[in-house]
Amino acid sequence: MPQIEQQDTDLIRVVEADHRTFEAAFEQLEASADEPVGRKALVDHVTAELVRHAVVQEQFVHPVIRKRLEDGDAVVERELAAYAEAEEVMKALDSRGPADFDFEPLLERLIAGVRGHVADEEAHLLPRLAAACDAEELQDLGFKVLAAKDFAPTRPHPHAPDSTPANLVVGPGVGLVDHIRDALSHRDV
Repeated sequence: MPQIEQQDTDLIRVVEADHRTFEAAFEQLEASADEPVGRKALVDHVTAELVRHAVVQEQFVHPVIRKRLEDGDAVVERELAAYAEAEEVMKALDSRGPADFDFEPLLERLIAGVRGHVADEEAHLLPRLAAACDAEELQDLGFKVLAAKDFAPTRPHPHAPDSTPANLVVGPGVGLVDHIRDALSHRDV
């Protein structure tokens, strides 16, 4: 009987894998800047992945940061500010396409902002989080993050709650509505 490889659920590696996925999509978008066909679909896909990533971090990772890091509240507030800025840009991109004059500048702003956030998170936050949590907790958190992404919203909702417990209550319902909208509009996310 073939052995099924078990997915690594260590939170740090889960987050870094998301970051690599974002970067690969950004590189594809940059390489196809002169090819409008399929560009909106790729932006929609990136938006869905970024939203899922942010929502599950708000639900499961931010409470741990607040609890485990001495400056956890300040760290989470910086994270939320970065998410809010990206969410506003994604919301603007949601109603635009490659033919719109501000599509490319908005996309460039999103990519630059996410890249800066990723670099900062990998250089500062993730090492601190890895040191503050034991291996079992990191595995548990990573598992929760991966599981929650299936039900997380796929569209930006700048005015949705971004802290527990409200986001744990509202998030799955918003995610369900987003998944229905995605299916009805044939949005491949």
